[in-house]
Amino acid sequence: MYWAEALAAQAEDVELAAQFAGVAGRMSENEGTIVAELNGAQGDAMDLSGYYMPDDALAAEAMRPSSTLNSIIASL
Repeated sequence: MYWAEALAAQAEDVELAAQFAGVAGRMSENEGTIVAELNGAQGDAMDLSGYYMPDDALAAEAMRPSSTLNSIIASL
């Protein structure tokens, strides 16, 4: 969230600031939900189908547990 706010506040690239103003706003509005989703994923064992060569899709799912944050980032 802080990186999005910093990009929205910078004045060197107005187009970039405009793009991240919406992202920062949505992240701020959904902060409680995002934190709850991230905290809810803590401590659970995850099956990655391997230790040295995990399944990429399973690893990506395990590393991105917040659907709210994922949707905000995907909007970029």
